[in-house]
Amino acid sequence: MGDDAKPVTVPRFVRAKADGRRLVMLTAYDFLWARLLDEAGVDALLVGDSLGMVVQGQPNTLSVTLEEMIYHARLVTRAVRRALVVVDMPFLSYQVSVQEAVRNAGRILKETGAPAVKLESGPGQAETIAALTRAGIPVMAHIGMRPQAVHLMGGLGRIQRDADRLLADAREVADAGAFGIVLELIPAGVARRITQAVSVPTIGIGAGPHCDGQVLVTPDLLGLTEDFRPKFVKRYAELAGAVKSAVRQYADEVRGGTFPGPEHTHDA
Repeated sequence: MGDDAKPVTVPRFVRAKADGRRLVMLTAYDFLWARLLDEAGVDALLVGDSLGMVVQGQPNTLSVTLEEMIYHARLVTRAVRRALVVVDMPFLSYQVSVQEAVRNAGRILKETGAPAVKLESGPGQAETIAALTRAGIPVMAHIGMRPQAVHLMGGLGRIQRDADRLLADAREVADAGAFGIVLELIPAGVARRITQAVSVPTIGIGAGPHCDGQVLVTPDLLGLTEDFRPKFVKRYAELAGAVKSAVRQYADEVRGGTFPGPEHTHDA
């Protein structure tokens, strides 16, 4: 899709697979970054519950609330002109009951203007995906490593290798109506099998090159998270160092009396 100025709707997102167009997805949590990423031509922005770690400094995503997701999604949606905005449903906003899942997903769409939600597709979530789809709420599924199941899986960053289980999970959520599937931390060969087996786009993160698209956490891609360097992340910039250098220069000039200079000063 790239330079195409038309908004990326859910049907256009799905059609990209049949058309052989790779999909580009990144995370966004606020207006500033969402505007920049949208103008750079990404196809989709994920308002991820990864904000628990990236924005809030939490050890995992479990403490993120529905109200916090709605707040951040509202900022992102306000900035976007083209990209498809997908909002994570946080922990316990969809697991308690199908009815509660529909109500909470509906709140996200009504209160943010975002057109779609994403949920981690553990056992039994096909029924929830089907109910959301029947209610007119587009759903992206998420299989493989599921951060909200961090304790069940024994920690973050665990590669999921049960190919038969993963393939069955992908088929189940696709059949339930998911318009796309995030594949996180699974072997590339398994991701290829899944991508070939389902009719909806697969979006990989740590799942190799055979998916229909890729997603990364934006601060990781830009080198803003200095101590987090997983194998699956390519750092396209080292902005943490650039930011520190700029701030140190500013501090030195303020302390040395060279900023503001005459060119930054308004005369009477």
